[in-house]
Amino acid sequence: MPDAFGAAADRLAQALTQEGTAGDVVSLQVADVTASGRVNLQMGDGTLLLEVACPDSYSARKAGDWVAVRMSSVPVVLWRLGADPVDDDAESVEAVALEAARDVQVVRAATWGTADPAGSGWQGPVQLFMRKNSEGKVELYGKLVSETDPSPPSPPPRTPKPVTVTANSAGSWRGGRPDDYADYPMQGDWTGGGNRRGAWFYGSKIANACAGKSVASMKVTFTRRRGSGVNGKRPLHLYLHGYTSPPSGQLNLGSGPEELLSLSVGAKGTATLPSSWRSALASGSARGLAIYASGRGDYMAVTGGAITITFS
Repeated sequence: MPDAFGAAADRLAQALTQEGTAGDVVSLQVADVTASGRVNLQMGDGTLLLEVACPDSYSARKAGDWVAVRMSSVPVVLWRLGADPVDDDAESVEAVALEAARDVQVVRAATWGTADPAGSGWQGPVQLFMRKNSEGKVELYGKLVSETDPSPPSPPPRTPKPVTVTANSAGSWRGGRPDDYADYPMQGDWTGGGNRRGAWFYGSKIANACAGKSVASMKVTFTRRRGSGVNGKRPLHLYLHGYTSPPSGQLNLGSGPEELLSLSVGAKGTATLPSSWRSALASGSARGLAIYASGRGDYMAVTGGAITITFS
């Protein structure tokens, strides 16, 4: 997950590991990966080092990683500690390769002319049928008078590709009406002006994406904005709602709360929605997601809200 400073961090890491360079190397745990691709690091006293640059060689970074960090006025991650996660990625790589293979047309060659085809094994159809399936792939079927070579079996039905649905709009509510001072979702109350609740609105896009399909999972991605609440990890208190677009009055909350994800400031994370929520969103009985908290403890502002749906 390289950022614009990844190559520079690589060079800095090499320089800082040379003998005689000032600054101690310590082991720290990654609290979160931020939206910029850098990391927030958990110190032993509970405080956080925010937006620490990482070398490009530190790939597939995630919360919970242990890393070597050169401590200085500008800390930098040197490398990940422990096994390389690439060793554990064989299954996901195989799945990607299979998905790519299924995208390739199965017909090796399609030619034509006025003469008979050269070579053996050809069978001339009395009728040739063709169609384009729901994924835009061409399917051919030749109706024969007699069959001299058995037809290969038809491929099994393919699992629909994952779909990512983004919100049409989002916002916050306070005191029973839209909040004039926050155009992004927020939860809690920092100043005593009243608890905020925020929401993401998708219209009918989620239900439309799921129509006629069996949903296997829904995962939602959020980023916690900087400058809202304490720096440490705090939970998002998630709810469902039934609105296709923002209401002019109070935003009423549906099922919840669920604390599926905790984020430190600037962090980006993904949560898997419960099966009951998945069913409600797929059927259209629920239309979107909301957050709500009381007081200062879990006060935060959040962006994102993209939902990735996989099918079975």
